[in-house]
Amino acid sequence: MTAETMTTVDRRAEQRKVLAGTVVGTTIEWYDFFIYAQAAGAVFATLYFAPAGETVGQIVAWASLGISFLFRPLGAIVAGHLGDKLGRKRMLVLTLILMGISTALIGVLPTYAQIGIAAPVLLILLRVMQGFSAGGEWGGAALMSVEHAPTNKRGFFGAYPQIGVPLGMILATATMWVITTVLSEEQFLAWGWRIPFLFSIVLILVGYFIRRAVEESPVFKELQQRKGESATPLKTLFAKHAKQVIQAALIFIANNAAGYLLIAFFAAYATRPVAEGGLGLERPPVLLATTLASFGWLGFTLYGGILSDRIGRVRTFQIGYVLLGIWAIPMWFLIDTGDIFMYFLALFLMTVGLGLSYGPQAALYSEMFPADVRYSGVSIGYAIGAIFGGAFAPMIADLVFKSTGQSWTIGLYILGVTIISLVAVSFVKDPKGVALNTRSNEVVPQ
Repeated sequence: MTAETMTTVDRRAEQRKVLAGTVVGTTIEWYDFFIYAQAAGAVFATLYFAPAGETVGQIVAWASLGISFLFRPLGAIVAGHLGDKLGRKRMLVLTLILMGISTALIGVLPTYAQIGIAAPVLLILLRVMQGFSAGGEWGGAALMSVEHAPTNKRGFFGAYPQIGVPLGMILATATMWVITTVLSEEQFLAWGWRIPFLFSIVLILVGYFIRRAVEESPVFKELQQRKGESATPLKTLFAKHAKQVIQAALIFIANNAAGYLLIAFFAAYATRPVAEGGLGLERPPVLLATTLASFGWLGFTLYGGILSDRIGRVRTFQIGYVLLGIWAIPMWFLIDTGDIFMYFLALFLMTVGLGLSYGPQAALYSEMFPADVRYSGVSIGYAIGAIFGGAFAPMIADLVFKSTGQSWTIGLYILGVTIISLVAVSFVKDPKGVALNTRSNEVVPQ
C-alpha cells in the first residue's frame, strides 16, 4: 500500500470519525433541548406554573421554552468568537458538557409545591443555560462536518449535524413514550417525567468521549498555519458580512418555527382534553405517532443535503419551502379528524418540506462566510433565526388557536413565515463549491 493510499485511507477514516462524532454529539445535545419542550407541553404548567392557572400556566410554560432562545445569540457570540480563535473542537466539547449539566439539574429540581417561587425561577435559569449551550453547538458541529468534507459532498457531510435534530427528537419522544406507557399518569406527574432528564448524564458521557477523539477541522488548522485567524472575529463579521448574517437568520425562521411545532405543539394539542379545545387523544399513541413521523424528518433532511450537492443549496431550499407552504393549512384537516393514523400522516407529510429545507443548511451557511469568521457567522445567523422562528412558535400557535377557535388558522402563521424564508433564500447567490479557506480580507463570492 503506497503512502498516498495510506493518506487516503486515513483521511476517510477521520471523515467517518468526524461524521460519527458530529451526529452522536448533536443528537445528544438536541435530545436534552427537546426533552424540555416535551415536558413543557406535558407537566411544567402543573408542576412549576400552577398559580397562574391551567390556561395561563400552559402559556407561561411555552414562554419558558422560548426564553432560552433569547440567550442563544449570546452563546453563539461567545462560542463563535472562541471557535474562530481557538478552534471548533474545544467549543463542541464545552457546549456538550454545559447542556448535559443543565439538563440533569432540571431532573432533580424541586417543584413549586416544594420550594415555591424559587422552582420556576431556577427552571428558567437552567433553560437559559440550555439555550446558551445550543447557541454555540450547531455552528461548531456544522463546521466540523463541512470543513472535513470533499468539495462535491459538502451537502451530504453537512446533513449529519442536521439529522442530529430529528434523531434527538426521536430519542426524546421515544423516551417519553416508553415512560408514559409503562407508568400511570399519576406516576408520570409525580416522578416519571424526571427520568429522561437524568438519562442525559449517560448520554453526555458517551458524547464527550466521542468528541474528544475527533481531529480539529483541517480548514482551521490551515488558518493557524497561515496565521489567518481574525484578532476580532465579531468586529470583522459585522463590518464586512452583516448582510449574510441577516440572510442566514431570515432563511431559518420558517424551518425552525415548523420544527418546534412538530417537536412541542402538535402533541400537546392532540392530548389536550376536548373541553379545553384539544383532540382528547391518549398521550402514548400520540407520542408514538410523533416519533414515527420524525423518521421522515430524518430521511428527508439527509436527502436534502445530498440533493443540494446535485442541484445547489438554494434550489433545494426553495423546493422544501414551497412544499412546506403548500401543506401548512391542509394538514390541520387531517389532524382534526382525531384519528391517530391521520395525525401521523399529517406530520409525516410536513416533514418532507421540513427536511428538504434543513438538510442543506450547514453547507449553505458554511459557504456563505469566510473561514476566519465562519463559526461566528453561522452560529449568530442560526441563533437569531431561531429567536424569530421557533422560540415562541408553540406559544404563538396556542394564542392563534385560542383567539380564533380554528386550528387551521395556525397554518396561516406557518405559511406567513415560510414566505419570508422562501423570499430570503431566493436572494442568495448559490455559493455551492466555493473555497472554504478564504479569509475576510480576500474575495468571497456571494
